Amino acid sequence: MRSLLRRLPSFARVLVLCLCCCVVACKSLPDVDPDAPAKATPTIATTKGALAPKQASALVAKRWANASGDLKALAALEEQATGVPLIAGNKVTLLFDGPATMREMMAAAKVATSSINLETYIFDQDEIGNEFADLLIEKRSQGVAVNVMVDAVGGIATPSAFFDRMRQAGIQVLIFNPVNPAKARGKWELNNRNHRKLMVVDGKVAFTGGINISSTYANSSLFRSRHKPDDGDKVGWRDTHVKIEGPAVAPLQWSFIDLWVQQEGGELPQAEYFPKLAPAGDKIVRVLASDPDHESDIYKALVVAISEAKKSIHITSAYFVPDQQIVDALIGAAKRGVDVRLVLPGVSDHGLIRYAGQAFYNQLLAGGVRIFELQIAVLHAKTAVIDGGWSTIGSANIDRRSFIHNYELNVVVIDPAFGTAMESAFAEDLRDSKEVTLERWRHRPWSDRIKEWMSRLGEYWI
Repeated sequence: MRSLLRRLPSFARVLVLCLCCCVVACKSLPDVDPDAPAKATPTIATTKGALAPKQASALVAKRWANASGDLKALAALEEQATGVPLIAGNKVTLLFDGPATMREMMAAAKVATSSINLETYIFDQDEIGNEFADLLIEKRSQGVAVNVMVDAVGGIATPSAFFDRMRQAGIQVLIFNPVNPAKARGKWELNNRNHRKLMVVDGKVAFTGGINISSTYANSSLFRSRHKPDDGDKVGWRDTHVKIEGPAVAPLQWSFIDLWVQQEGGELPQAEYFPKLAPAGDKIVRVLASDPDHESDIYKALVVAISEAKKSIHITSAYFVPDQQIVDALIGAAKRGVDVRLVLPGVSDHGLIRYAGQAFYNQLLAGGVRIFELQIAVLHAKTAVIDGGWSTIGSANIDRRSFIHNYELNVVVIDPAFGTAMESAFAEDLRDSKEVTLERWRHRPWSDRIKEWMSRLGEYWI
């Protein structure tokens, strides 16, 4: 929806929002009880099935021995809230920004021998989009099954001829939830968008996170660069993706195929979509795929992790418009001595969202939450690291649209070593951010306050 709004003139944006308000009833987020009883040891799946409780307990004791918080208890509570087990034996590689991610994704696609499943919100016809499309067409000519799923709103600015060229090459292309209901095959809901970003190669390697297939998102943000831009207008996009190898690839592959079937995308070409997966590393992962028909497991996991934090909560959020339960959880953590810091946009591609989020600043700052705004990039990452050992990376923003109306995909990695890498990235973003103090915030212009108030009124729909 945001992609559609950004590309329409202002009067059209108002009409679209009014239409949504008329045809869709407001939904609410679930109440999450972090104190609900949970079993002593979380369920851990492996390539040979679920571990027995004693084996699971021994594994987590070994892997999480250096954790600052009680990751075992947190993992059990998270499973209680979501019903999703952990998966052991994975290799998880952090990828920062578009250029590094595109290189890795294209490199993996080039060596595909069986299948490539690509799911994205935006697939632009630009330099990166054309390069990606050419690669997919080449792989299809080599006999690789290629299936592409693009959200209709996210791809609204992409000419249909771009996708027709892929279809003519034998690629299966599904436009998710078309704007025109007459073109829909499966269930049609205008306000429910597929915001996931996922590519699975040969059923063995998966990529997911916040990056779309577009030259815009592939523009480097100078993250970890020694050279900062002299011109403030020359900023890239700051984002985060992950590459996953190991047993956790299977549920990611399943999420793609399940959604394809729900949309009645047609018969998928024959391929070995679910090969036997051997352990590829030592990371323990939880895959959370949410949809509008069920309460968001991503939301539940985040609330539980914040509520159970003992030492630190470090969140990087592109579009931050929290509900009151998350606000209360963040303030509650700060009041019990947890270091709560948020890196939020100082430069944004969506002014309405930024002002709607800033409407919460006064309450958060007064409650002890520290807020920093990233200055040298358009922030698009959606990540968090809690107590140095619980991390999440994915497509979901911290707002009602992501948690209620979108199809989203996040992975949770429970591992102190991975958490250290996440903390390092967070520290780098802090260095390029300005802190918003309560004193400074209370002296902001009245024009900004009015924009915050107006944006807050429509926060559910933006």
